[in-house]
Amino acid sequence: MAFGRRRPAEEPEKGPEAIEEPVEDAEEAPAKAESVEGGPWDSEDSFPELQRLDFGALQVPVAPGLGFQVNFEATQVDEEGNPLDGRPVAVLVQYEESAMQLQVFAAPKRSGIWDDVRRETARDITEEAQGQTQEGEGPFGPELLAMVPAALTEEVLAEMPPEVREQIPAEFVEQGWAPQIIRFLGVDGPRWFLQAVVQGAAIEDEEQWQVLEDVLRGVVVVRGDAPMPPRDLLELQIPKEFSEAGQDEDEEAVETFDPFERGPEITEVR
Repeated sequence: MAFGRRRPAEEPEKGPEAIEEPVEDAEEAPAKAESVEGGPWDSEDSFPELQRLDFGALQVPVAPGLGFQVNFEATQVDEEGNPLDGRPVAVLVQYEESAMQLQVFAAPKRSGIWDDVRRETARDITEEAQGQTQEGEGPFGPELLAMVPAALTEEVLAEMPPEVREQIPAEFVEQGWAPQIIRFLGVDGPRWFLQAVVQGAAIEDEEQWQVLEDVLRGVVVVRGDAPMPPRDLLELQIPKEFSEAGQDEDEEAVETFDPFERGPEITEVR
């Protein structure tokens, strides 16, 4: 199964992996994967100075043309299920027709979790979403491409911008769904795991992907010293620039990753 992205021309066959005994040093954290050159960075690293938005555990670079949205998870609902309160759980970076969702989690001191997360994600997509997956190597190491059926109901089509709706082939509209390609990337850091989920034109458009890749390489993760169970989300916050831009920090929770649905954002931050 091929999704259209280029892969390395030659990949050496993988043999049995050697098992190394962990070094008994409680203060030592694992280095990032060797395949990752430069960032993402840990806050304890020496990293390049860039203009970044402070989302708490994530400090994300800004550049002309980028938009930012904070995704919320409802923590309190009313009797009808409407959200009354929520917490920020992800940062959505938008560029032209592309989007990249960033989430950061706690991880063990001596081992990463991306291998396990990748396998579990692939299983969920094939078993629960009736989709297909394909592993490959990318600029940050192993990654996962997924193709899932996306519903094209009348309600979904009505909410789409006209220029997007016009690009959908008629046969997809008639059958009520369209194949959607999603790219999952992961980076294991010192006691943290950063996941990036890419959708939109950047799946095929190298120019748009390069912009998002540069953002990902410039991210700084602030893990903090507090002990946390592995896979717990690190705490995010709303940057002060959101309020200064006149945005409401109490927007309704956004539960889906939709590149074309905008929430609280700053566009073209310079």
